[in-house]
Parts: sequence; C-alpha cells; structure tokens
Amino acid sequence: MAAMPTCLVALVVALGFLFPQGSAARTTAGLSMEQRQELQSLLRRLNKTPLTTIESPDGDIIDCVDVTKQPAFDHPLLKNHTIQLRPSFHPRSLYQNYNITSHPISQTWHQNGKCHENTIPIRRTMAKDVLRASSISMYGKKRPRSIPNLNSINSPDTPNVLKGHQHAVAAAQDNKCYGTKASFNLWQPTIARSNDFSLSQFWVSAGSYSGNDLNTIEAGWQVYPAMYGDSNTRLFIYWTRDAYKSTGCYNLCSGFVQTNNQIAIGGTLSPDSTYGGTQYDFDIMAWKDPQSGNWWLQVGGNDVGYWPSTIFTSLQNSASSFEWGGEVFSPDAGQTSTQMGSGHFPNEGFAKASHIKNMLVVDSSNTLRSPSGVNLLATDSKCYNVQCGTSGNWGTYIYFGGPGKNPNCP
Repeated sequence: MAAMPTCLVALVVALGFLFPQGSAARTTAGLSMEQRQELQSLLRRLNKTPLTTIESPDGDIIDCVDVTKQPAFDHPLLKNHTIQLRPSFHPRSLYQNYNITSHPISQTWHQNGKCHENTIPIRRTMAKDVLRASSISMYGKKRPRSIPNLNSINSPDTPNVLKGHQHAVAAAQDNKCYGTKASFNLWQPTIARSNDFSLSQFWVSAGSYSGNDLNTIEAGWQVYPAMYGDSNTRLFIYWTRDAYKSTGCYNLCSGFVQTNNQIAIGGTLSPDSTYGGTQYDFDIMAWKDPQSGNWWLQVGGNDVGYWPSTIFTSLQNSASSFEWGGEVFSPDAGQTSTQMGSGHFPNEGFAKASHIKNMLVVDSSNTLRSPSGVNLLATDSKCYNVQCGTSGNWGTYIYFGGPGKNPNCP
C-alpha cells in the first residue's frame, strides 16, 4: 500500500481529533484536496489546543483554551496585542431599577463543569458545522448587503432587502454615542427550514454602505440550525468594518478578545420563556472603554471581553446608530413560516410577544441614558411587526415578532 501524503496525514490527524468514531470521513466525503486543506486551515484557526474539555448535555464540546492562545490573535492587527483583562470604567447608570432581572438565564454546559482561571471556554467547531455553510469561506459570515442599512434606516444608500429577509427593529441615531445596554427576552422560535435563522439582537454602528465602511458591533441570541446543527437558542456576537464584505464573523473568530472563563459565546442559553408562562431575560451591554478605546461586552452582568478599537475604522471614534430588535432570514424564495421572537405579534403583549426592555445608550460622559428619537422599522408588518413604549420599570422598550407566513402574509 502506497504511503499517505504528508499533507493528507496532517488532515486526517486534525479531523480525527475533532471527530472520533469516523464521523470526519463521512462529513468530508466528496471534497477536493484543495477544499480539504481549506477546511483544515479554518478548523485550526477556530479550534485551539485545549487545556481541558467539557462535554455539554446539549452535545456541544467546550474547550478551555489558554486566554493567550485564543483565535483573536490570528487577526493581523492583533499579533502583538496586550490583553486588557478588565474594563477601565463601567458606564454609570441613572436607572438602578433597570438592573433588576427576576428570572436570569444560564448556559447548558455549566451543568458538566467549568473552565479554570486564565482559560476561556470555546465551543468546538466541527467539520460538519463548516460544511453546512454555502461554502467553506462563507462559514460564520453574514451575507454582504443582505440587510437594511444599519447606519440609517432612511438613508438613500440602503440596499434592497433580499427576498425572504425580514426585520422588526427600533432605531436611534446620535453622532456621539459610545454603547448600548438592553434586557433581552429569551425564546426558542420555530425554524421552518434548516437554513433559515431567527434572532434578537442589538446593532452598534458607524459608517455607511455607500462608503463601504459600515462598522458594526452586534450581540444577542439566535436560533440557526445551519450554523450550529440544532434548534437551540444560543448567545452570539458579530462584527464587521467593511459593510459585511470581507471582514468580520460570528462569535470567537479572529477579532474579539475574550477574558471571561464562564461565558461560552455560541453556547446554548436556558431556560426559554413560555407563552403565557414564566419569562426569562438577560442583559447585554457593549460600550467603548474611555481609557483604552476598546469596545467591551458584558452579558448578564459578566464582563466577557472586547473588540479592540484597532480592528475598526469608523467605530474607532464613536457610534452614530443603534438598533434593537428581531431578524429572520430564509434563503428560499417566498415567505417563510420561521418565527421571530415568540412567534406572536407585538400587540399580544407581555408573556406572549417577545420584548426587549430597558434600552439605553452610553453618552459622552460614560453614562447610560434613554435613547431619543426612536424610529420603528418592519420590513413587512403582516409577517413580523414591532411596537415601542416607555414605562417606569421598563424604560424604553419594544414588543416585536410574528409567525411569518400566515393568511395575511402569503
């Protein structure tokens, strides 16, 4: 029998580490040698050698990786980066009652262990995860120009929305703002097709599509079977600095520096809210550190990590637009019955429609305040819609969502 080529040996070893019991061979069948090498290279960048490994009840493998060995440092601008272990300052809050969450959430993998100090939890990416994408190069990336212009919902340079792509969001603009915080209601919407997704998130943005310099920082929860291989509700983050053309990606790709050993970005969140029953919420905040200039992320009161300011262009200074709400995408023609939020319209109200409450922005004095001039955008209100309000305990809030395809949304 002829000797196996060295490059193929390396590939088999790498994939064997990721896929015991021969599953790698099944998922990579039909790939050319060039595609196999591309896959191997991507998996090496995403999956760093763990110090310990935790098998989550939901099927995830969580690798505890040395904080200095994480994928962020594969970014060419971060080769000699010095890790900022904690933010210099947290935004001041004028609304102490906004910090109260009666039913917090957790992550499923916590049931089976935890990562030690000086390590971070990374959800292991499998070859089968990558191969569900439209191409290896598109894994973990949003489609270019497939969403409305986040810099201004009324801008003339807003690209056309792709068929099957829907939003129901609130938006606010301010030329000198430095972050946002909101409390997200957690649901598990039904996904009609495996390549559909549904999410609830905020966008922090600057720049524009027309200038090809749209910068975004994004965080929230999503249900995305094509990316994760299941219909679990998962924490996610995203960033781009060139209007989604070539930079940026989901979760812990090169760019975001994680410092927290408890939160697995891309990990399953639980429990979910139930229609007419118990509601679960968790806070997410992103803000620009006044001293370092880095954009920090906080989830459920835990400082998770940051996007270094050096990976951005227009967001190196400040943000000019904020959006909060839901998004559904289906690449198939026609309307989809994929749900947004709870799958119910906003007029049904609390415990029935999904909500985002306590929507705040960070001003130039590093203080959280209510946004001004909030506008609403629903790309097709017969499929998914959004309503806005204010109250003493909820501050500025929205109800949003819908069932998608229905008698009024054919």
